[in-house]
Amino acid sequence: MSRLPTPITRPAPRTPAGPARRRGRREAATAWAFVLPSVLVILGLSVIPVLWSLLLSFQYSDLLTPSVWVGWDNYRQLADDPQFAQAVRNTLEYTALYVPLSIGLGLLLALVLNRRIRFAGLYRTLLFVPFVVSAAAQGVLFSFILDPEFGAANSLLHRLGVSPQGFLSDPGQALLVLVAISLWSGTGFCVVIYLAALQDVPQELTEAATLDGAERRHVLRHVTLPTIAPVSVFLLLWQTISALQVFDLVYVTTKGGPLGSTTVIVYFVWEQAFRNFTAGYGAAAAYVLGVALLVVAAVLRLVRRRDDRRLEGAPS
Repeated sequence: MSRLPTPITRPAPRTPAGPARRRGRREAATAWAFVLPSVLVILGLSVIPVLWSLLLSFQYSDLLTPSVWVGWDNYRQLADDPQFAQAVRNTLEYTALYVPLSIGLGLLLALVLNRRIRFAGLYRTLLFVPFVVSAAAQGVLFSFILDPEFGAANSLLHRLGVSPQGFLSDPGQALLVLVAISLWSGTGFCVVIYLAALQDVPQELTEAATLDGAERRHVLRHVTLPTIAPVSVFLLLWQTISALQVFDLVYVTTKGGPLGSTTVIVYFVWEQAFRNFTAGYGAAAAYVLGVALLVVAAVLRLVRRRDDRRLEGAPS
């Protein structure tokens, strides 16, 4: 059998290397012209301040006179500072209360609102509105409501026959009241995220479990919760970071009082840097918080990766 002759094709003309190189340089210059403003913003507001504060944490600085290099003295002083230890305890207590309560309440309300009920859209909106209110506005609002002398809360308690409460002025209640205010605003975010996750749960799995005789609580435990587990990990990370960085609400309502019962780490950093004018000491405390946030993120990342590997290795 004869083979067909190979068609004769004309080779494509070669482009000179010089014009192609110049064209590539022009395209790169155009791309950098568009990217450069964002790069400058990131460098000016993120990278450079982080590096500068890292150097500042190893110095004694009052932001007025020339800084003096002190090495690790700021960090050693933090280890022996009872005020910093109290701030760490308050922050951990606030986080331990706020994070599980906000996620648990968010999941519970999302499960309720995920059903076909009347005015479900209105309820979702009412739950989410407090989240978009700034922490400063929340603080001002609840400072009036919870005022021990003229607040609406004590007026209501008086009508109910309950003795007046100190609320934000009571060392034993102030931190718990801050947690309650944060739950009022932060739970709505969890509700919205969980609602979106619940609507992505495959209906086939739920219907199959129901047809097999599984009760509602079994469907929730063995179908719904494992399906939305990645969302739960995300919320756990998000709410933990938010709780460890709480500042605005404390600054507006209690300013760390009474008797330091609501002094959290970020407020401690601000107080040291801008009230006591020990910027280097405050920068060291800020980096302790930064390392703690990195550890939390790394641990949750490892947990998420382990769960993903377990799901991949599970038999289908």
